[in-house]
Amino acid sequence: MKFPKQYTLKEIASLIGCDFVGNEDFPVLGMNEIHVVEPGDIVFVDHPKYYDKALNSKATIVLINKNVPCPEGKALLISHDPFRDFNKLTQFFKPFRQTNKLISDSAIIGEGTIIQPNCFIGNNVIIGNNCVIHPNVCIYDDTVIGDNVIIHAGTVLGASAFYYKNRPDGFDQLLSGGRVVIKNNVHIGALCTIDRGVTGDTVIGEGSKLDNQIQIGHDTSVGKKCLIASQVGIAGCVIIEDEVTIWGQVGSTSAITIGEKAVILAQSGISKSLEGHKTYFGYPAEESRLKLRELALIKKIPDIIQQLKNKV
Repeated sequence: MKFPKQYTLKEIASLIGCDFVGNEDFPVLGMNEIHVVEPGDIVFVDHPKYYDKALNSKATIVLINKNVPCPEGKALLISHDPFRDFNKLTQFFKPFRQTNKLISDSAIIGEGTIIQPNCFIGNNVIIGNNCVIHPNVCIYDDTVIGDNVIIHAGTVLGASAFYYKNRPDGFDQLLSGGRVVIKNNVHIGALCTIDRGVTGDTVIGEGSKLDNQIQIGHDTSVGKKCLIASQVGIAGCVIIEDEVTIWGQVGSTSAITIGEKAVILAQSGISKSLEGHKTYFGYPAEESRLKLRELALIKKIPDIIQQLKNKV
């Protein structure tokens, strides 16, 4: 998430009420999660296990819960609760904005686009030309949709990320200030849910086709010309490269990469990154020819045991 203007380190520290290490005029341009940070961004870290990763990331401002040595060329925001203060910044720069209309006055809708009854289109949504948005679709604020996109009934674009911190008194949600971006020529089936990024974008690439009842988690990037069948669940921060095919009821863990032109067979579970140009099956998902050979051998175990008994 980039801020509307450049802020200083002192100004940001004042917003969240914390101390800082570095020049008070140190430039702050935005805030992002660790996997998408750039110079000028704030990243937060609240566990010693991840201190080095955050301090050595591309982010030049680290919101941290310990006063540690500051890397050269960077600045620190010292907070008792970085998670809470990251939420404060999200609330300040991307506050919830109520609307009393089904289609916000700030939405931009392209030529030839058809919006069927009972759709909700939020603030600052952009929809391109020659799209069809079927009934009861809900498009949250800041979503961007390209040209020639079809979205079927009941789909929700831009709901909050499923991202919580477990505290003694319950779960504390990390607020979402990112977007959903749908590229040109995408088809999205009925009752799909695509969550917005926490600070960045959840992206569905050009020409990709999604079946019904699919869940795409926050900050996930789906490449060009991908095919995803029904009841697939993709976790947050997943990279799906171009021309990947995922068949029904596949589930994935977060923060992995599925390589170009990979094929994931139905009901597989993806627990780690997968190379492209291969077909996978099972849980944990492995190359299908190996997995199917294992299953065939397992079926032979009773016969092998009986043969051994007969020899005794």
